[in-house]
Formats: sequence, C-alpha cells, structure tokens
Amino acid sequence: MTALNGRHALVTGGGRGIGRAVAAALGQAGAAVTVLGRNEAALRATVAAGHAAGYVVADVTDAAAVASAARNAAAERGPVAILIANAGGAESAPFTRADAGQFRRMVELNLMGVVHSIHAVLDDMLAAGFGRIVAIASTAGLKGYAYVAAYCAAKHAVVGLVRALALETAAHGVTVNAVCPTYTDTDMIAESMQRIAARTGCGTEDALAALIKERPLGRLVKPEEVAEAVRFLCLPGAAAVTGTTIAVAGGEV
Repeated sequence: MTALNGRHALVTGGGRGIGRAVAAALGQAGAAVTVLGRNEAALRATVAAGHAAGYVVADVTDAAAVASAARNAAAERGPVAILIANAGGAESAPFTRADAGQFRRMVELNLMGVVHSIHAVLDDMLAAGFGRIVAIASTAGLKGYAYVAAYCAAKHAVVGLVRALALETAAHGVTVNAVCPTYTDTDMIAESMQRIAARTGCGTEDALAALIKERPLGRLVKPEEVAEAVRFLCLPGAAAVTGTTIAVAGGEV
C-alpha cells in the first residue's frame, strides 16, 4: 500500500500495544513512522522489528519535551502530517478513594498528553493544508465504568477536545477524530488483570474470563483491529471524516 507515501506519522506511546500496531499499519500504508514514548528499549525494539523508521524519547505530560521531540523527528523525516495521540494509562479505585491527585494524573496523561502532542505539530499541518490527528480515546470516553471515574473523565474530555478542534481545522485540510476501543489485548490489560487477581484472590485467567463474559464480542479486541480503524482515518479518502469517534468495541456501545 502506498496511500501514505511521503507522509510523516508520529505515534505517541508507540513502543507497545495499540501504538505499536498503529505504527506498523501506517508504515505498511507507506508512511514514514516515528514512535514516541518514555521507554527507549521498547521504542528501539519497535524500530528493530520494522514497525517504525525511527523513535524519539519524551514523556507526553511534558509539553516542552514533546515539542522538542517533534522538532527532532521533523528534522529527520519532514514535518509531521499524521499524529496518533495514543499514549495513556489508567488507575483504578472506588470514587471515595480516588483523590484529587489521581484525577490530576489521569488528566495530565490522558488529556494533556493529547493536547501537548497536538500543539507540537498542528502549525505545520495548517501550513501544509493537510493533517490527520487521531486520538486513541476509549469506550471510557463514551460511557461510564465503575472504579475508574478519573480515567473516564479524562477520556470523555479527549472526545470533547476532538469535537471542538475539528471545527477549527475542517476548512484547512486537517481532520481530528477519536478511536475508542474497548478492552484490548495489550500489556495494560494484562497488568490490570494481575491487579484484580491480587486484590480478589482469583487467578488472572478467571479475572480475564469474567471480563470477557461481559463483552458482546466474547473476546478482547486485537490491537491490529484498532490500528485498521486508525489507518482508515489517515487515508486521503477520509478527508471529510472529522470531529467524530469510531468505537472498536464489538457492539458494547
């Protein structure tokens, strides 16, 4: 596939899980992909596996670091034309134990990480008259889940950001969308199952089985399935799709 030939894509949180799958999908479509994240070893492994052309190290909660990393990536592969704001994470606790610190951490990582990433690349997109911005939100941005109120609040905010920013950029060739996966087969889910198992005393397989039982699809979503939705939004033919969300959720929403 060559639909994205000549386009430079920056994928945050690109060293594992959904980010790595997205990097591979965009690369297969012809994009020159840079992955960004905090774990240099994981980023280097993504490049070594052929899923990206290069990497930059930055924490998305640090606006200056993200801006510097984006400039360094652009110096090597040209201005960023495609941004996949994927970096994120979840903390769980009953609301009565979810203090202000947890809410701040979830907002800084899941919302402000997206804001910082967009700020780092949007001017170049507007100048070029072309851009694709895709935020990896979550079904937690479309509905509620118990025990992750702070995470849900932050992901709902990402969806609102997408809808608002799309109105500012629609006439300039820049689309802004969100992809909202349900529980996906990633390290984050594996770590979550381990925490549930430790807290409840059940095995991780039992915890996962209970989670899957509640999903209409009857299984976890694959990272590659999320990546296909992202790739579609980045193609030239998706130029009129902006300000929307795509739920990769097997009927859950």
